[in-house]
Amino acid sequence: MRLDHKLIVSAVEEGSKVLDLGCGDGTLLALLKEQKQCHVSGIEINEQAIYEAMAKGVSVSHGDIDSGLEDYSSKRFDYVILNGSLQEVLHPKKVILEALRVGKKVIVGIPNFCHLPSRLQIFFTGRVPRTKGLPYDWYDTPNLRFLSIKDFRDFCHKHNIRITKETAVLGNRRMAFMRNVLANQGLFLLEKE
Repeated sequence: MRLDHKLIVSAVEEGSKVLDLGCGDGTLLALLKEQKQCHVSGIEINEQAIYEAMAKGVSVSHGDIDSGLEDYSSKRFDYVILNGSLQEVLHPKKVILEALRVGKKVIVGIPNFCHLPSRLQIFFTGRVPRTKGLPYDWYDTPNLRFLSIKDFRDFCHKHNIRITKETAVLGNRRMAFMRNVLANQGLFLLEKE
């Protein structure tokens, strides 16, 4: 199991109602359903991924999370998850605020575009970095936003969003220090103040 999935599964309480925004092939939702007996659903834009998720026994709606979550009532879910999808949306502020409206807690997982290998590639090659976690060329990347762990912390502070837990990850290890430099991913548990 991927470390980010393991950390998310461990953070979610058993039997919770969970909505995953940009759920991909439903792997995380299937884990939550199986290991934590959660009531899960997802929203995904890629039709092939939706079929794969449905084959795993999870309910997924076809939709664009940028369009908002107007159809969902406030605090309908115990957890809303945005793992690896926030950097691909046009309106991240709107998506996060809507997620905090419909969810009691929000789990956000972001790639850290400022970790050391990326910084070194920019410095030494003068080119946009490509790493194992970010294997795209500049012209075919799904990423629209390039942020760091520090940027996301600043965003939360500016918008009165409380970070109740933060974990930095490098591959399959947790990073305890110099997170913005060494970690390639940040995971945040959020609540609205």
